[in-house]
Amino acid sequence: MPFVDSAAAVEELQSLRLTNERVPERVTFLGASLIHSKGLDSLGDQVWPIYEQVAIAAFDIGDFELSDHCINQLKTRFNESSLRFRRLLGLQLEAKGQLKEAQAVYDSILEEDSANMLASKRQVALLKQAHKENEAVEALTKYLDTYYNDHEAWLELCDLYLEKHAYEQAAFCCEELLLLHPTNHIVYLKYAEILYTLQHYPLALKHYCKVLELCKDHVRALYGLELCASKLLQLKETKETKETKETKETKETKETKETKETKEADTTKDLHALATERLLEVYSEKKGEAMIKAYLAAQ
Repeated sequence: MPFVDSAAAVEELQSLRLTNERVPERVTFLGASLIHSKGLDSLGDQVWPIYEQVAIAAFDIGDFELSDHCINQLKTRFNESSLRFRRLLGLQLEAKGQLKEAQAVYDSILEEDSANMLASKRQVALLKQAHKENEAVEALTKYLDTYYNDHEAWLELCDLYLEKHAYEQAAFCCEELLLLHPTNHIVYLKYAEILYTLQHYPLALKHYCKVLELCKDHVRALYGLELCASKLLQLKETKETKETKETKETKETKETKETKETKEADTTKDLHALATERLLEVYSEKKGEAMIKAYLAAQ
């Protein structure tokens, strides 16, 4: 094993913990080097976070010899009354494929501390892996009651609802995400696509426009805008064709309504033309330009 400066290795591991950067190969290399060179012997209580960090990295790459060594060292200082150490044992069981045993560990943690964030997340992950989507949704909803600001959890819940084709609930998750991250164009795009699926075309159109405001020439948003505008124009044309009976509206009300609808239609046509123009511009230097033109001409 190549020589590694112990002080530099300890400092690098500490830096990786602070930044939450996940580089298991590097962490296990540094950890194994420190263990081999006995560079951890003089650290005192600073050694325990390093053993935990190296154990988790070893789980990631399947180095169970290294992870078992770290767990055994931690056992000399902690026992299963420590929820943090017990969570580490749960991760060890997960890494070894003993999912039921790992679930039992996380359940025991949540019995003692129902708001334990890390155990709750692992519980949801295991339920998903076991294809227990309904239970995963229930667990994640309960988790978000406590940790509302966890945008990753909202995104996970949205994806779970999408897998179940529960689009109204998925749209609600996106709305919560937009409150937390009002400038994230990816969330706006996800919301727009869900609205399009729900056939809420006017609202979807607005959110596709918002994506393009935040991220110019976003190709997926341009396609969405083009499709959405096409749908709205088709619906207006169908509506005008079917309107054969005279309504009971007053002349003034009818004229006002027609003026408003005409303005909306003009705006939709402009957006449709803009999306088509920008898509052709984006693909103008690519080989797929002819295919894109054929697609847009068919809309």
